[in-house]
Amino acid sequence: MNAKRKRPDTVSDSVTEQERIVHEVIRSKQDMGISQQDMKREINLHSNLIAKCIKSLVSKNLIKEVKNIHSRRQKHYMSAEFEPSNEITGGAWYVEGSLDKEYINVLKEQCWRKIYGLKVATLEGIADAIKRSNVSQIELSKQQVDEIVKALVLDNEVMEVRSTGTGEFASIPVGKACYKCAGKRGYGGEPKLGALASIPCGVCPQISRCTPDGIISPITCEYYKKWLEF
Repeated sequence: MNAKRKRPDTVSDSVTEQERIVHEVIRSKQDMGISQQDMKREINLHSNLIAKCIKSLVSKNLIKEVKNIHSRRQKHYMSAEFEPSNEITGGAWYVEGSLDKEYINVLKEQCWRKIYGLKVATLEGIADAIKRSNVSQIELSKQQVDEIVKALVLDNEVMEVRSTGTGEFASIPVGKACYKCAGKRGYGGEPKLGALASIPCGVCPQISRCTPDGIISPITCEYYKKWLEF
């Protein structure tokens, strides 16, 4: 969904013709924005003039610089009436372009506790328990809770099982995926630093489009390179 503010009817009369051209290109990208380097390929203006126009438009609050998790070394700009999409910001798992490991680990711990308390839980049940606990200031989607739970599975903290419809599974439809705590970890014990917090691929909103020879690729991903170095 486009998070869009009220669009101004007209650009200020104080802008130059070159500024108007730059602004219209930036505005056309809506909540995805555009880098200064990409602007050069779309506008028939000298790079120094584009840079000057950008600086002026920012000062006039017509455009703004935003963080782009996929190209941190390039400045990214967006028209002022738009809010950046999750594809740009990384969504709930990122703050100012950086993976929020502390927040992820808090959610992992809370999910583990909910599963422990429920003995066996469906994804819907875990999501509902997290929502009622108000542990997160933003409402997490079912997909986001699923990402957290899958990270716990990768950490061997939780195991995915299928309901048999009997015993502890009596209230869960036969064959439905559900989760139980694994191992002998004591309640309130220290969680391990899991895959979701350490491997950026686990929370990347572009993972479905990431291929070795694609525009989005582990070969060019700064986060993946940093993880390999770590």
